[in-house]
Amino acid sequence: MPIGRVTQVVDCRESMGMGKGGGLAQRGTISECRHPDVIVVGMSPGRRHVTKPVCDITSALRREGVEFSVSTLVLNAGSGVPPDAPKIAGSVLGAYFGLTEREIEQIEEHKVAILHHGNVRSHVVQKIRFILEHVDVKAVVVSQCPIDYEDLAKEGVKTALVMPPPESVRTKGSVETIVSGVTRGQTPSREKMAEVIAAVTRLMKE
Repeated sequence: MPIGRVTQVVDCRESMGMGKGGGLAQRGTISECRHPDVIVVGMSPGRRHVTKPVCDITSALRREGVEFSVSTLVLNAGSGVPPDAPKIAGSVLGAYFGLTEREIEQIEEHKVAILHHGNVRSHVVQKIRFILEHVDVKAVVVSQCPIDYEDLAKEGVKTALVMPPPESVRTKGSVETIVSGVTRGQTPSREKMAEVIAAVTRLMKE
């Protein structure tokens, strides 16, 4: 157990912070750590998309002194729904959710991804499905709205508890844990933060 101060080197950020508190990263920004173990992926910031829980989760994981390194990625095109989402998932005004080749590479460098994508259930499900179609990683989903493993499996997402039929599987990666009730723009409760930390710690030990 370390005694005294522990130094962590974090490369942050590509552009000026914004939003509530003035310290939230702009879109297209990644704060990188020395050894990529866990990455926290957030939607693009905006009036309705407040990425604050991403910063809080990253800080909590580092503060707990867990035995791995944590990065944060704010997506460049993290608003709306993917262009291949069904119409029932909702319409978007001028923006589609997407990933760049660089973002895919950045996420795949890590062993575990924490995905935070808002409060509209259909949007959250489609964004997670799209990310895990392109990235082979174990995921912890953090959302404000309640979603369950069946919601994801119906869209072809592999999960720890419910699997889609073999012919319907669409993802490389899988959802291992879901933590709902984390309000965007607010600091997560200690209970919710503990759930996230416990899930990440378990996955890193596996």
